[in-house]
Amino acid sequence: MSHDSTKKTIQVALGVCAVCSILVATATVSLEAIQTQNKKLDKIENILAAGGIDTENQNPIEVYEKSIKPVIIDLNSGNVVDMKNDPLFNPEKFDVKKVKADPKYSESIPADKDLANVKSRPKFMAVYQVIGKENEIEAYILPIYGKGLWSTLYGFISIANDLKTVKGITFYEHGETPGLGGEVDNKKWKASWVNKNAMDDNGNVTLEVIKSLVDPSDSKANSKIDGLSGATLTTRGVNNLVHYWLSENGYGPFFNKLRKGV
Repeated sequence: MSHDSTKKTIQVALGVCAVCSILVATATVSLEAIQTQNKKLDKIENILAAGGIDTENQNPIEVYEKSIKPVIIDLNSGNVVDMKNDPLFNPEKFDVKKVKADPKYSESIPADKDLANVKSRPKFMAVYQVIGKENEIEAYILPIYGKGLWSTLYGFISIANDLKTVKGITFYEHGETPGLGGEVDNKKWKASWVNKNAMDDNGNVTLEVIKSLVDPSDSKANSKIDGLSGATLTTRGVNNLVHYWLSENGYGPFFNKLRKGV
């Protein structure tokens, strides 16, 4: 092959690479808005699903704007705080992973209290209040996360305004085994959480995800959830993360403020 042929081959290859790079960059930029919108929609749908809010034949974004009032709370004090000057705490875009990765806004969890096995948590969390027809708060949708078998599960759990009853649960991100731990996505299993007793009058967590099936004749059946078949460690992980976030180490201070009417 002549020197000129080699030169032309290299020029053609570089030209193809340049064109491909331009096409990829253009596609990335043009699709970014769509990806952002899809991510927002997925989050909204999960929030509404956790709250038991029906969106059939409706625009989820419109339902969200009508039914949900988000606030930011200080997990340690339970107080609602004003963080509107920090874009990281825009409730509409609140991302647990981003906040807990920021040393300024996160804190380590002592090993003896880290039931969810997550090592750190945000100092502040978004809480999504479900607003009823009479403008009253019907439930609170709470971000939750914790370690399963293979992954950290991220989701939402909703507690009714009696601060005792589960209204729904959903997981929007995890890497558990399909057909086993991945059954946290099973609609029937998630539906079994609705109206279960999560806490007693004093705020003690009573809800338990057991290893087997719930015995209907058990006097405590309404505080128990069926375990995931063949997924003992994922089942244990879900139980632990729910206990952590509903306890005094999670949203407990916030619940206590509500019980006192603050």
